[in-house]
Amino acid sequence: MKDRSLKALGLAEVAATQPLIYPGRPVAESALLHGDELLRLEPLDDRPGAWPVIDGGRITLDKLLAEIGQPTVDHRVPVLAVGSNASPGQVSHKLTRLGLPAVVPMVPVRVGGIGVGVSGHISPAGYVAASPYLDPATESVLVVTWLDPAQLAAVDATEIPDYRRILIDGDEHAMTLPSGEQLPSAYLYINVNGVLATPDGAPRPAQEQRSLLSGLLASSERLREMFGPDPETWITRAGADPRLRAAGTRVFAEEGWVLRQKELLNHAPAGTDPAPVTS
Repeated sequence: MKDRSLKALGLAEVAATQPLIYPGRPVAESALLHGDELLRLEPLDDRPGAWPVIDGGRITLDKLLAEIGQPTVDHRVPVLAVGSNASPGQVSHKLTRLGLPAVVPMVPVRVGGIGVGVSGHISPAGYVAASPYLDPATESVLVVTWLDPAQLAAVDATEIPDYRRILIDGDEHAMTLPSGEQLPSAYLYINVNGVLATPDGAPRPAQEQRSLLSGLLASSERLREMFGPDPETWITRAGADPRLRAAGTRVFAEEGWVLRQKELLNHAPAGTDPAPVTS
């Protein structure tokens, strides 16, 4: 059987420790993150828990989860990943450093009306992360991760206070799994600082981190003074000094680059668990 380790698949990199590779490589096919491996799933016209695990003897996902003592899909909640939470290496890092099992179904999903932009703040690792924004004309390919309650709390701790977890309704934003099934609802982390804009006022699209930081440095003398002259220096300085990160975040707003997201912020808070997919 083909080596399904994250290292062999080129998916082991961790943006939290290598900020310039942010957001890392996302999963490209339906899979189960299982420790340091990524086991393929076969999407069927059925609830995800009934999908066969191709690299696990073709037993169903729920059966495999139960056999290894982990919550089945119906005891997890779907969370849309916009940035590094779509990368198996990053997800494994976030969970295992807290002693939690890195066992997470991860599935690409087409989402209507949500674009992927650039957050209006500088992260603790020094990079400028991805962040969602509303765009009725856009369809994005994101990754849905099914997290159990302990995993969800752990991911929350890495996102709050700069992100807020909200509930997205599938009637407003169609979320189509590879099987063709629709997610009725899912959680999404949105940035409370807003997203960065291009000179014409549109949301700035997410891009590779080196190019993004180079562009930001070229656009602002104040940012060059703080973080310049290059992306490597930016990451070193920003990652080492929370006060400098806060000052840089203020510069984003003072330069007039930040688009506030009132509509997204007014979405339902994450007080109700998303509905499960049923067949």
